[in-house]
Amino acid sequence: MKRNRLVRGLKFVLFTVLFVAVFGFVVMRLWNWLMPALFGWHLINFWQAVGILVLSKILFGGFRGRPGPHMYWRRRMMERWEQMTPRNVRSFVKACAVPALLSDQPPQGRKREKESPAGYLGASFCRCIFVFCSLS
Repeated sequence: MKRNRLVRGLKFVLFTVLFVAVFGFVVMRLWNWLMPALFGWHLINFWQAVGILVLSKILFGGFRGRPGPHMYWRRRMMERWEQMTPRNVRSFVKACAVPALLSDQPPQGRKREKESPAGYLGASFCRCIFVFCSLS
């Protein structure tokens, strides 16, 4: 049993080192190929590329040890969806009709709001979210 744990631990360390080495090398090569040519930035070495990987993980990936607030929001929306009656589902689907979301033109009889930078698409999406949140 202890031997099996040791082997699994060694595999984990080996794959972690391999992952860091491969992706660090890829980030370094891409950076050194693109950034100096596009923006005139400096070349970086391997350890700076690994630092960029760690920084991007902290800023964009987080650490998945425990569910964060985004998981709570998703679970809450799934619970709302499961509790919707067929009438609520029809109302939601009607409010979020695909032609209304994809259309660049407002429905017949309505004028396009000129002050909305998102146009009619943004208004349709907001209406869709509002209906979904107000149903439960």
